[in-house]
Amino acid sequence: GAARAQGAVKPPGELVPALPRTAPGAQLQVIDLWPGDPPGGGEGPDPNGYRFDETARGVITKVERPCLLVIRPDKPNGSAMIVAAGGGYRFIDIGNEGVPVGQMLTAVGVTVFLLIYRLPGEGWDNGPDAPRQDAQRAVRLVRAQSTELGIDPARVGVLGFSAGGHLMGETAVGNQNLYPPVDAHDALPYRPALAGLLYPVITMKAPFDGTSTRRVLVGDEVTEVEMRTYSVDVQVRADTPPMFMAQAMDDPIAVCDHVLLMFAALRKAKIPAEMHLFERGGHGFGLGPPGTPVAAWPGLFLAWLHVRGFLAA
Repeated sequence: GAARAQGAVKPPGELVPALPRTAPGAQLQVIDLWPGDPPGGGEGPDPNGYRFDETARGVITKVERPCLLVIRPDKPNGSAMIVAAGGGYRFIDIGNEGVPVGQMLTAVGVTVFLLIYRLPGEGWDNGPDAPRQDAQRAVRLVRAQSTELGIDPARVGVLGFSAGGHLMGETAVGNQNLYPPVDAHDALPYRPALAGLLYPVITMKAPFDGTSTRRVLVGDEVTEVEMRTYSVDVQVRADTPPMFMAQAMDDPIAVCDHVLLMFAALRKAKIPAEMHLFERGGHGFGLGPPGTPVAAWPGLFLAWLHVRGFLAA
């Protein structure tokens, strides 16, 4: 009990296993997002003295202490990517959409930060805004620690999958601070240099709202304010960063209308955007099964990052 609790409150940035057993996130360096309790209040879950609970397959729940898990490249080029795996805002699947994606990015010199964000239904008073606060703080924290982390603060991007794609989309288009400043880091901008969205949830609008994301964030009745707050496409403005999207046409969950709405909004605002639609692939394909068309997206994404100057050493 005492030892475990003590292990959970080591200073941010120290090499401390997030978990007691072997799991995809167990051996990664941890950076806590907040110096104390996260903003907004609430009891939160109880992961037995650990930051969160993670299965052997990398499915995370009970996020008591939101944090970043760091995956470092052998040859860093100064760019950083904050990655948010999906799970319908009910869990975070870093086994499929976190660690493998991080390895793909570190192979080309990107320093990767897996965002372990609070889940709205786990006892946080701010509910749907708790993960958004964590995402804003994550971008600021990576920029604030850019010298120690060997990162160019102008090259901090985000990459999100499914519900994580919704979260990173919201972070990229957001135009208001979602929490009062807790330290000097919060004076830094939270908007990323660019964003990659994979089979993201974009809109709360019927008939495209058959998603766990919509049910968790806004429930059954969506108000006009909630529609404006949690639909990503309606928040695109002239200062929205460039975006990359990839999606399967046969996705039964985040149907392809989501990325089509987003692409139309980006095009209207004259924001640089790239979108790849694949005939088959379903939902949650991660890096894609080898040999299938959707497995082409990582190469397309890396080429896009290269063209945008994001990978320059």
